[in-house]
Amino acid sequence: MNTMSAANYMLDAMVPISRFNKGEASKIFDEVNKTGVKVVVKNNAPTGVIISTERYKELMEEIENYHLLLEAQKRDKNSNGNLTSHEDFMKELGLTNNDLKDVEVELE
Repeated sequence: MNTMSAANYMLDAMVPISRFNKGEASKIFDEVNKTGVKVVVKNNAPTGVIISTERYKELMEEIENYHLLLEAQKRDKNSNGNLTSHEDFMKELGLTNNDLKDVEVELE
């Protein structure tokens, strides 16, 4: 995104709080659903952000993935080089990729 389009994006994302006072909340939320985000401005200063539920889910997933990455890096650092490859682990358990083909996993 170049500087001009970033500036235009920010301008389009801003919504004065006075629009809420004028009964335009429904319209604003429709805009949020289309654009993903609106920055609420009061007295020419940002006071809050409204994001769509879809964008919120995406952000929460990114945060969760980041925490998982940090945990993996921490475990890798603490492993002292004693790591087992996926292939060796599967052999150790007596499993093949075919054994896992139809297994569904739900991560929490």
